[in-house]
Amino acid sequence: MTKIMKVTTALCLSVLLSAPAFAEAKKVKWKLAMTWPSTLTPFASPSLKVAKLVEEMSGGNFTIKVHGKEKHKAALAILDMVKNKQYEMGHSSAYYYKGKSISTAILTTVPFGMTSTEQYSWYYYGGGEAVTKKVFDKFKVNCYPGGNTGVQMGGWFKKEINTLADLKGLKMRIPGMAGEVFSKLGVNVTNIPAGELYTSLDRGTIDALEWVGPGMDIKMGFHKVAPYYYTGWHEPATELHFFVNQKAFKKLPAEYQTILTVAMKAVSADMMYENFDMSQAAWAKMQKDFPNIKVKTFSKSILDAMKKATDETMESYAKKDALFNEVYTSRKDYLKKARDWTEISEFDYVKTSQMVE
Repeated sequence: MTKIMKVTTALCLSVLLSAPAFAEAKKVKWKLAMTWPSTLTPFASPSLKVAKLVEEMSGGNFTIKVHGKEKHKAALAILDMVKNKQYEMGHSSAYYYKGKSISTAILTTVPFGMTSTEQYSWYYYGGGEAVTKKVFDKFKVNCYPGGNTGVQMGGWFKKEINTLADLKGLKMRIPGMAGEVFSKLGVNVTNIPAGELYTSLDRGTIDALEWVGPGMDIKMGFHKVAPYYYTGWHEPATELHFFVNQKAFKKLPAEYQTILTVAMKAVSADMMYENFDMSQAAWAKMQKDFPNIKVKTFSKSILDAMKKATDETMESYAKKDALFNEVYTSRKDYLKKARDWTEISEFDYVKTSQMVE
């Protein structure tokens, strides 16, 4: 257990154990379904850790049994299963459900959008929690942050991308809003199950794919078959989410509601740290074992076209869907305020540190 989780447990226990209601020790057993296999860290980590924290903080009286996709066989049906109370909780990512409501897609991340720090600040202090509730109330589900990957890499490519013409006809696996943007630029976007990605890339069924970052990509072996690794633009703060059935949550004793919400917040932050650590270690290994990997950044002309296509896509949805527009406007307005501080704090610090030996 990490330090942040130990501190969270200690603080919650000191408060909750003093409450008369907690002494009644009501027994509650829940189930949680994940989009991911149970072994796919760090994506599986938040669910496994939240179950552990909840059990510890409740003195063993509130337990959550976690089922990975190998158990329930319905990786992208998590929202429906929680809505219908087949599971009281789920762990997935909102943008997988844009077919049900386009407003869900923007809650995960958007191209050229907020960093993870900006996005968490927006959610907790900038109105994000309220608009997220509006989006998921129609499903009778509460939606909470469930871990963040930070900036994801732009993907593995078998050939170098120098011009917009190089994107025409390219076959690529890339999800979310970024997939729609690339479609506008002539890319043949496809969705292939994770277990088939390496083979598809190796055999030429696809020419490129986007996954996450070094920490998870190295497990998939993409670096063995695609030499060009592009930096990110499309998913600057990819958020995973906890879904909780609203009726089930309301039935919980107040102290268990507190335990659960505090535990979810703690493990969400913890996943971001875990993912960063995995990626820095994996990138060092890739550089050593595969020195021919070429890290590239898309040219300004390509990035300009991506940004234009992103803005057109977002504005189009905003005109058609009032709720999407509300979420989009909330995020856009917060980013305008937050980015100035990000630039003169973190961005300028990194530039400054590179100026000295």
